[in-house]
Amino acid sequence: QVQLVESGGGLVQPGGSLTLSCTASGLTFRNHAVDWHRQAPGKEREWVGFITSTGADSNYAGSVQGRFTISRDNAKNTVWLQMAALKPEDSATYYCSTFSSGRTYRGQGTQVTVSS
Repeated sequence: QVQLVESGGGLVQPGGSLTLSCTASGLTFRNHAVDWHRQAPGKEREWVGFITSTGADSNYAGSVQGRFTISRDNAKNTVWLQMAALKPEDSATYYCSTFSSGRTYRGQGTQVTVSS
């Protein structure tokens, strides 16, 4: 079955950087765009950005534009979310997701905490 596994979360100081990974299995990864979302406690899930199946194009929410970069390596079935200039308000659980065979698949998430 389709599985997405996020990793790379942790504690980082404001202004710091962190890179999250999303590794997929159970699907032809190169055929699927991937989205990143995040959700902080007590808040609604927020879309962060997405990357096309080939990696040729990506798009970002205004709140992270210019600070976050999504990339992928289809040979490794992996998408990365590079985060820079992190702010406390970026603290959340980050999820990757993809749409396949009529449904959305989402990983279990990885926690990012931005704090001094």
